[in-house]
Amino acid sequence: MKLQNKILRKRRAVSPVIATVILVAVAITVAVAVSYWMSGISSQYTQFEKVEIQTAICTLNPTLGNWQIEVKMKNSGSKSSTITNVFINEVEVTGYDQDAPTTPLGTISTDLTIVPPFSISSGATGTIFIWVGATYETLSSGTTINIKIHSAGGMDYIKLVQLV
Repeated sequence: MKLQNKILRKRRAVSPVIATVILVAVAITVAVAVSYWMSGISSQYTQFEKVEIQTAICTLNPTLGNWQIEVKMKNSGSKSSTITNVFINEVEVTGYDQDAPTTPLGTISTDLTIVPPFSISSGATGTIFIWVGATYETLSSGTTINIKIHSAGGMDYIKLVQLV
């Protein structure tokens, strides 16, 4: 019994300073793990689309009798963007997935494809062409038109273009 008491007296507990250091290290490790976990969850719900219309260049094609507008866009958001509609002066384009020779004189059309949908990945660029018939709504050279591009996410991207 005396030997057992002697052994127990020689054993010491961890000092308060060491215990405090261990507790702080564990707390910091848990806090870092929780912050990484929360940032992973929040990034899933905070993705957004942001399409920027970089240029919209208008040229006149006298042989076809229409204006061709080349719209270059970039998605600078963190989510892929799907373009669903194009509007000229608040009027929806009448022909999708068309090219210039098939555009009737008094109409507007675009090469934007709806099936499959036209999509721009995050960080990527895309180009669409819009053709405006020369007799559409009595437009003439020098007139400024409003191009509005609508996305599946409900966003509208607007660019003013002057017809040449």
